[in-house]
Amino acid sequence: MGAHKQSISFTEAAFAYAKELVDRGDYPNVSAAVSGELARARAAREREQVLLETEVRRRLQVPTDQWEPVTSIDDFTADARTFLAERRDGELSQT
Repeated sequence: MGAHKQSISFTEAAFAYAKELVDRGDYPNVSAAVSGELARARAAREREQVLLETEVRRRLQVPTDQWEPVTSIDDFTADARTFLAERRDGELSQT
C-alpha cells in the first residue's frame, strides 16, 4: 500500500494521544499511529454497520402478527431513559 503525503493539523489532545501510542511502542511513528487508529476506527464502524443491518433483517423476518404494539413513544423509550438517568446519576456521584 502506498503512502499519500498530506499536511494535517491536530488538536493538542489528539497529537498527545498519537505520541503516547508511539511512546508505548504500539506504532513506530506518529504517522503510523494516525493511520493505524483510523483503520481501527473504520473497522469498528463497519462492524457496527453489519450488526445493525443484521438486526434489521432479523426483525423484518418477524411475522407482523407477532409485533409488539407501541402505545406511546414515552412507553417505548422508558427503559432507555431510566438506564441513561441511572448512569448520569452514578457518574455525577463519583465526581
